[in-house]
Amino acid sequence: MRAPRNSLSPELIVAASLDALERDGVKGLSFRKLGAALNVDPTALYRHFRNKDELILAVTDSLMVSALDDFEPDDDWLGTIRDLMHRGRRAYLSHPHAAVLGVTRVTRRPGEIRIVEEILAALSRGGFDPEEAARLYRVIDDLNLAFAGLDAAFRILPSEEQAKDTAAWSNEYAALDAERFPFIAKAAPMLATIQEDPTYELAVDLLLESVARRAVPDAEAKR
Repeated sequence: MRAPRNSLSPELIVAASLDALERDGVKGLSFRKLGAALNVDPTALYRHFRNKDELILAVTDSLMVSALDDFEPDDDWLGTIRDLMHRGRRAYLSHPHAAVLGVTRVTRRPGEIRIVEEILAALSRGGFDPEEAARLYRVIDDLNLAFAGLDAAFRILPSEEQAKDTAAWSNEYAALDAERFPFIAKAAPMLATIQEDPTYELAVDLLLESVARRAVPDAEAKR
C-alpha cells in the first residue's frame, strides 16, 4: 500500500497497520516498517499519531467503526444488544492480530463511543436506570471482549499448537484415569466436540436471558 504524494492520512496509516498486522503479526507494526510500506519517511507518521500506543487505539477503534456498518437498532432492545455483540466479535476476529493488541484497551474514539451509547440506549429501553445500565453494559462488553480476545489469540497461534490444543480433549483428557477424574471421564466425549462459535452463542444466550429477567415488566412486555 503506497501513499500517493501528499495524501498521507490517519485512515491510510490505520489501513496499512491492519495489513502489516495480518501479514507479519505484532512485529510488523512499527513506524519504520509502516513508513516503508507507505513510501514515506517514518517521521511523517508522527504528524498523525504521537506514538505507537495512539496508533494501536486508532487501529482498534477502526474495527469498531467497521462493526457498525449498516447497523440499525432493532425494535427488540435485547435483539439490538445481541446484534452489537455479534458485530463486535466478528470485527475483532476479522483481524485477530489487531484484536489481541487492542481488546483490553479503551479507545475513547468514535466507534467505541457509539457502541457504548447504543448498548446503554438499548438497556434504557429495557427499563434500566442509568446506574444499573452502566453495570450491565460492563458485563455485556467485558464478556464479549473476553470471548473475542480468547478466540483471536487462538487463531494467531501456529497451526501446530492449535492442533495440539484442539486434540487435547480427545487425547490427554480422554485418557485420564476415570477413577480419579470421574466427571471428566463422563464428559470427555462431549468436551472433544465443542466448538468456539456454539460456545460463544451459549454464553450470549445465558447472559441475555439473565439480563431479560432483570428487566422491568413493562419493558419485557414490549419485546
